[in-house]
Amino acid sequence: MASTEKRISAALLSAIRSRRDEQPVSTSAATPGSATVPARLREAVFSDFDGVAELKRRWGMAEDSVENWDRLWRQNPALDRAPSPRPIGWVLEAEGKIVGYIGNISLLCQYGDKTLTTVTAHGLVVEPSYRGVSVSLNAAFFRQKGADLYVCTTTIPAVGRISAALKADPLPDSEYWTVLFWVLEPAAFAKAVMKKLSVKSPLSSVGGVLGSLAIRADRFRRKRPRQSSASLDVCEINVGEIGDEFQALWIDKANEKTRLLTDRSVTTLRWHYQIPGDRGSVRVLCCRKDGRLLGYAVVRNEEPDENGLRKSILADMLTREDEPAVVEALLAATYDLAERAGSHILEVMGFPESIRQVFAQSSPYQRRYPACPYYYKAADSTLHKALSETAAWYACPYDGDATLIRASYSSSRRPLTPAVYTQHNGSNLTDQVDEKERTEVV
Repeated sequence: MASTEKRISAALLSAIRSRRDEQPVSTSAATPGSATVPARLREAVFSDFDGVAELKRRWGMAEDSVENWDRLWRQNPALDRAPSPRPIGWVLEAEGKIVGYIGNISLLCQYGDKTLTTVTAHGLVVEPSYRGVSVSLNAAFFRQKGADLYVCTTTIPAVGRISAALKADPLPDSEYWTVLFWVLEPAAFAKAVMKKLSVKSPLSSVGGVLGSLAIRADRFRRKRPRQSSASLDVCEINVGEIGDEFQALWIDKANEKTRLLTDRSVTTLRWHYQIPGDRGSVRVLCCRKDGRLLGYAVVRNEEPDENGLRKSILADMLTREDEPAVVEALLAATYDLAERAGSHILEVMGFPESIRQVFAQSSPYQRRYPACPYYYKAADSTLHKALSETAAWYACPYDGDATLIRASYSSSRRPLTPAVYTQHNGSNLTDQVDEKERTEVV
């Protein structure tokens, strides 16, 4: 029995430490079939909501809401800077039925003194029998006019290959592929892992207990993130309390050095995180010294997944000059907040090397994506070349649609019709075991 216990504990800890997703996308969900009826590509309209929602439900994607479509394509502040009306996305349609979809969300980015109109792809999903022609959706996204920058931030390997074929490049920072995470509740985490791995009883209960003990023992080798500077004060606010001091920090940060930063103006921050019917929760941590805002962190606490795993995500962090002491204080507060929220793990992804070095001081667990989840393409070749340098980026989950779109409840199934739509511009270890399936279906 002792030998079995050791094997279970060693296997679980090995999975936690390495976190390399080698499993292929489900064959039943990924193998193209032969479409019996030709599909036509067209721009999506608001009245497509029900058809898109049903398509997403059939293929295991998180539910969206009509209210959130209104937020994304009517209330989005970035639409004020769009040179012309933007498509809300594209659909593949066969005999009046939507069989494929990709969303198109407008954003703004700052690069030095330039404000870049940006678009991010979202929610690619295609019926199996039409996946042979799904590239037409990606092509429509990358070939749209009037954008300075195109980004895809939740891509799986297959979508990455399509993006590369359409002249998009992966983020130059290979460390962006590595996710850091801390186990906050070993027992619940181990139980969720065993469930995800489909371990049968009674081995499941034994493995869960042994896994929990193994993680607890392993935690002694790891440090809890702590704040070392007594002169820094960290407090917690909600998104609605984001105010003028955040605007001042954003302006200063954008002027520090020339690197790509997604817009973090007050209006955009509030819009980004105030998702109608959000099934999770968002909190903002502010770090000050002598009353001056030196940095902030945004933490998402997700609802439990199908295996019961609760996860908190560091969605964003911005500090003056990437000051290590401020980063350290915000990470410690993020860890505490995640514990109070009852989360089983805390997850961090991305950020520049100087910030990741502070994260690494507490020896978190690591896992790695099987391929780069972030692709970009600049309309201007000079800009595209400049973005091929790692130092040109401040990439994190705030970019693209990674934290912009979350599972949400809808107060109504009634879609908004084109008649009421006007352009805004003035006229887990469990869900981590198979990360490739978490967002898009291809």
